[in-house]
Amino acid sequence: MSNKSAVAEFYKNRHILITGATGFMGKVLIEKLLRSCPQLSTIYLLVRPKKGKKPNERLEDIINCPVFDKLRDQPDGEKLLNKIYCISGDITQTKLNLSNDDEKTLTDNVELVFHMAANVRFDQPLKNAVLLNTGGTKNLLDLACCFKQLKIFIHVSTSYCHCNEVKLEEKLYNAPHDPRKILDLVTWMDDETLKTLTPKLLKKSPNTYAYTKCLTEQLVSEYKSKLPLVITRPSIVTAAWREPIPGWVDNLNGPTGLLVGAGKGVIRSMHCDPYLEANIVPVDSAINSLLLIGWKEGAGPSRDVQVYHVTSNNDNVISWGEALEVGRKHFYDNPFSVCLWYPGGSIKSNYWYHAIAVFFLHIIPAYLVDFLMVLTGNKTFLVRTQKRIQNGLEVLQYYTTRPWYFYNDNLDKIWSELSDLDKEIFYTDRLKIDYNQYILNYVLGARKYCVHEEPETLPYARKVLKRLFYLDMTKNIVLGIFFLWIFSYYASGFITKLDNRSIFNNTTIIG
Repeated sequence: MSNKSAVAEFYKNRHILITGATGFMGKVLIEKLLRSCPQLSTIYLLVRPKKGKKPNERLEDIINCPVFDKLRDQPDGEKLLNKIYCISGDITQTKLNLSNDDEKTLTDNVELVFHMAANVRFDQPLKNAVLLNTGGTKNLLDLACCFKQLKIFIHVSTSYCHCNEVKLEEKLYNAPHDPRKILDLVTWMDDETLKTLTPKLLKKSPNTYAYTKCLTEQLVSEYKSKLPLVITRPSIVTAAWREPIPGWVDNLNGPTGLLVGAGKGVIRSMHCDPYLEANIVPVDSAINSLLLIGWKEGAGPSRDVQVYHVTSNNDNVISWGEALEVGRKHFYDNPFSVCLWYPGGSIKSNYWYHAIAVFFLHIIPAYLVDFLMVLTGNKTFLVRTQKRIQNGLEVLQYYTTRPWYFYNDNLDKIWSELSDLDKEIFYTDRLKIDYNQYILNYVLGARKYCVHEEPETLPYARKVLKRLFYLDMTKNIVLGIFFLWIFSYYASGFITKLDNRSIFNNTTIIG
C-alpha cells in the first residue's frame, strides 16, 4: 500500500482559483489546501476592494485569521502562505474587472476553479442577489471558457435550492424561469416595481437566496459543452469539527446566530419541529468533500454536469430537539459575560403557541427595555434588534419545520474508493462525530470567535448567569403573585355577583 496521499498527489503543482475566499468556507478551503496539499503551485484568490480596504489588505486580514494559526506553526508555514496570489477583481463585472496581466495569468495557468462567491443573506433584495449569485457566476463562467489548462470547474450551490422537492436527487432540475431573462429583467426594471414582482417570481422559493441559487444551477448547466463542470450542494454548514480549530466559526448565520441569541437571552422561542433531523455539515467535512470531488472529477471529468450532495442523511444524525438540549446544557456551563436576560425559552412545534410566546417574551420586553432607555436618556436598540432577529427566525423556521431528504450516493462512492490514508486526511465520515463534544466545541467557538470572549472570562460569566437566574426567578414569582392577585380579585367579584343574584332570587320567591 502506498504511503502517499493520492488526493494530495493530484493537487501537486496545480494552479487553483478560488472565489468567495474571504467567506467562512473559503478560509477553511485555503487553509486545508495549503496544509494537506503543500506541493500545489499557486492559489489565486479573487478579492474585491471593500469598505475602503484594498484587496491586498483584505488578504492580510484573511491570513491573520486564527484559522491559519495551525499552518503558521509549521516550519514551512510562511513559505506555504506565500503560495497565495491575490487577484484584484469584482465578480459582478464583465471579465471580473481584471487587469490585462491578471487575466492572462489566470487564462494561462488555472486548472481548477472553486466558485464559492455568493450573497448568502436570505433577506437581500432580488436585484442584489441575482446580480451577484447568478450574474457573477455567468461572468466567471464566460472567463473560464478561455482557461487553457482547466481540468474542472466546481460550482458550490446549496441543497436547499429546489425547495419544492421533498426528496432531492443528485441531478439537475429545471429552474422556474430562464436565468438569462431574469438577469436582463433586474438590470432595467426599477427597484419599486421589482420589489412588487418579487413574491410572484419566487413562488415556492422561501427567499431570494434559494431562488437565485436555483437559477444559477440552470445557468451553469448551459455551459456543459464548453467546460468540465460539477455542481455541489452542501446543506447547513456549521462550525469546524476537527480542523483547523475544533468549534471555529466566524459568522452569525443560521444555527450560529440562533445559538448566540439564545445564549444571550434574546431569543426565547423558535418555531421548529424538534423531531426533524438537523441536516448540518461541519465546515471541515464540507471542505474535505469539495477537495475529494475536485480530485475525482478533475482526474477524468464527465461530459455531463455531475451533481454531488454534501449532506448528512443517514450519517449519525441529530434532531433539532436533541441539538437544543445538548446546547442548553453547555451554555449553562459556558455562558456569555454579557446577557440581556437569563437564557431560557424553548422551541415550539405549534406556530400559534410560538407567536404568543414571541409577543410576550420578545416584543413586549423589547419595548419595555427601549422605554427605559428613553427615560434614562440612552439610545434605544432592542426593538430594532428584535425585528432583525424575528426576520432571521422566520427564514430559519422554514427549514426547521419541514422534513428534507437529500440523496448523497455520489460522495459515498468516492469515499469507498479512498485509501485509509486519504480517509484520515480528507475525512468526511460523520459517523464518528460525538455530538456532545461537537456542540460543546461549537458553543466555545462561537463564544471566542463570534462574541470575542476569551476562556478567562468564564468565571465572571458564571457569576453573571447566577445573578440572572435569581433575577429571573424573582420576576417569575412577582408575575405569579400578580396574576394570582388578578385571578383572585376577579374570582371574588364573580362570587359576590353570584351571591347577590342568589339573594335576589330568594327574595323574589319569598315575596
